Amino acid sequence: MAQVRGLGNIFKIEELKKKILFTLGIIIIYRIGAHIPIAGVNAAALAEFFKQRLAGSVFGLYDIFVGGALSRAAVFALGVMPHVSASIIMQLLTTTIPALERLHREGEHGRRVINRYTRYLTLVIAMIQGFGISMFLQSLRSPAGIPIVPNPGPGFTILTMITLGAGAVAAMWLGELISDYGVGNGISLLILVGSLDSIPYDFLNTINLLKTGGISPIAFIIFIALALFLTAAVVAFTEAQRRIPIQYAGRQIGRRIYRGATSYLPLTTATAGIIPIIFAQSVLMFPNTVATFFPSKFSELLNAYWRPGILYYDIPFALLIIFFAYFYTSVVINPKEMADNLQRVGAFIPGIRPGPRTAEYIDRILSRIILPSAIFYALVALTPWYIYKLLRIPFYFGGTRLLIIVGVSLDVMRQIESYLIMRQYDSLLKKGRLRSWRR
Repeated sequence: MAQVRGLGNIFKIEELKKKILFTLGIIIIYRIGAHIPIAGVNAAALAEFFKQRLAGSVFGLYDIFVGGALSRAAVFALGVMPHVSASIIMQLLTTTIPALERLHREGEHGRRVINRYTRYLTLVIAMIQGFGISMFLQSLRSPAGIPIVPNPGPGFTILTMITLGAGAVAAMWLGELISDYGVGNGISLLILVGSLDSIPYDFLNTINLLKTGGISPIAFIIFIALALFLTAAVVAFTEAQRRIPIQYAGRQIGRRIYRGATSYLPLTTATAGIIPIIFAQSVLMFPNTVATFFPSKFSELLNAYWRPGILYYDIPFALLIIFFAYFYTSVVINPKEMADNLQRVGAFIPGIRPGPRTAEYIDRILSRIILPSAIFYALVALTPWYIYKLLRIPFYFGGTRLLIIVGVSLDVMRQIESYLIMRQYDSLLKKGRLRSWRR
């Protein structure tokens, strides 16, 4: 209850109110850009093509993250995904290229240089994707036979590359503005906003089906209960930690001897986040995407049976999620570096020798906690499809959307709560006895 009362005081803190309003303003600008179409595209024909042909392809998955901007051929059709791709590539390169690894260890200066390289790579990826999308759009016709691009040619290709490249850079800039002057991680928040794009319409459609008798009230109640249970489970796993106790060695400063403090090293079970699910979906959706451009009986069978909710698709999907969870965690977390940092500050794990033994111990703990979280995330990714098969009600969030919504929302809530706690701490200093000595 105290936390609820604290959240009710959000707009009483002037600085926090400005940050929230600034964040909302940037989100509105981003959503406007997601509805402004590229010049020379028949948006209605493209939307019809997406709805009938690309809903279960890699393009459909990408469209979810950019809030439907790709199916509208909007200026922000690429969203912040080029920046996300560039960040992942730079993380992989940092672990393999010694020069980048040295930059990463240089602290703030090294991070600024790597961020600059990431921005350059974002522009390169956006231009390449813009070229691919321009060629893709020019080759399409709607199911009714209407060309998506009425006037194709080099002019349209160049215009699309420039527009989408500028849109991706602008989206990245908006995300960084939120991170610097708003609330939450800007890039993650823009992905969250895009993921929520179609949920209100889907929910209204479900309510209409409930009113017209297309869905039974019992099925709707079961659906709500399952949705709440799955959301609560995702919150619990997202917040779960494996805390390794650490001890700081005692120090002598002058004549005083300071006893060693006890703390812990938190290892989150969901270190890789949604990245394994995105990678696994991209790999398994690739055959369907290729089959879309080569219509045949085989492609019809592939699209009908190679999809979630079918056992021989779900098993490879779950195994790929587990594989990518281990792979990406090994890229993001370096046990040797963590062991070196502990040794550098005079900390150690009780009963474990500092150095390589500590690194081995941390690596062993990580290997044990990744498996259950990866299996749970695989279940989260697959459960919505089985809910649909059971109740015939689409689970709007989907596995990937649900993880994005929970993860980003918790991050924003933590930042808001930290502002509230800091404000309470300041007020205690002003009203307490510490003010009297200044008079």
